[in-house]
Amino acid sequence: MANTSKLTIRLVSIVLMVIGAGAIFWGYELSGSIGSQITEAISGSSSDEVMSRYIGGAASLIAGLYLFFMK
Repeated sequence: MANTSKLTIRLVSIVLMVIGAGAIFWGYELSGSIGSQITEAISGSSSDEVMSRYIGGAASLIAGLYLFFMK
């Protein structure tokens, strides 16, 4: 029973890491769009869409890493 639980946690952690890395990459790609560049030029900061992808991706990646390396 304990091995199944550990395997499930490892699988969930890998999925979280992949989703987190994907969201970060998606935010990076989105930051290069014309609309995002215009918003950054006017306001001086990245758009809310880009920042939400970065923050959500980082949180997911960190949670996945924590679960993966947790004893």
